[in-house]
Amino acid sequence: MSHFEFDAEVRTEKGTGASRRLRRAERLPAVLYGADEAPVAITLDHNKVNQAQEQEAFYSQILTLKIDGKKVEAIVKAMQRHPYKPKLLHVDFQRVKRGEAMSATVPLRFANEEDSAGVRAGGTVMHLVNEVTVRCLPKDLPEFIEVDILNLNTGDTLHLSDLKLPKGVEIPNLEAGSDNDLSVLSIQPPKGGSEEGEGDTEADSEETQE
Repeated sequence: MSHFEFDAEVRTEKGTGASRRLRRAERLPAVLYGADEAPVAITLDHNKVNQAQEQEAFYSQILTLKIDGKKVEAIVKAMQRHPYKPKLLHVDFQRVKRGEAMSATVPLRFANEEDSAGVRAGGTVMHLVNEVTVRCLPKDLPEFIEVDILNLNTGDTLHLSDLKLPKGVEIPNLEAGSDNDLSVLSIQPPKGGSEEGEGDTEADSEETQE
């Protein structure tokens, strides 16, 4: 499992001008909130965070922030990016309290796509949901949820209620067959017929004309 740790400093200057100065100095403005504590404005090394956020686990795993020598566990709740430059503008972190249930967004990782029954029959995999919000204790938070589609056939659809969740993990307020039981993935049948079938159709047409 991935582990991310960042040094952070409390920032006293706030506002657009202060944030611009921080970014010019390769510092990333951020805020830490939650766990019944007052929000704290902080800054981090931009390049270190920008490099870490390229990893999938960065968005779903518990991170460690070292603020004035004190370690605080948190997860990423929101991130603002520059519209066209490869830079981050701001990050929202939420504190994590051990022993207290939390909500987090976890990516779905699909397995056996090429070997699934539907794909081998000529079907096309359609991804409809690539991440899901789960609720669990911090110790049970998965890095990802694996979705094995080996046995899915053409025309089959996988819903949220079909996912095999790790022990201690749930999708809040999910009821099978309800409006919030979203379709995660489906395998669409091949379009049209085979070349052999098309040839038969042409031959039948010629015989009819004669």
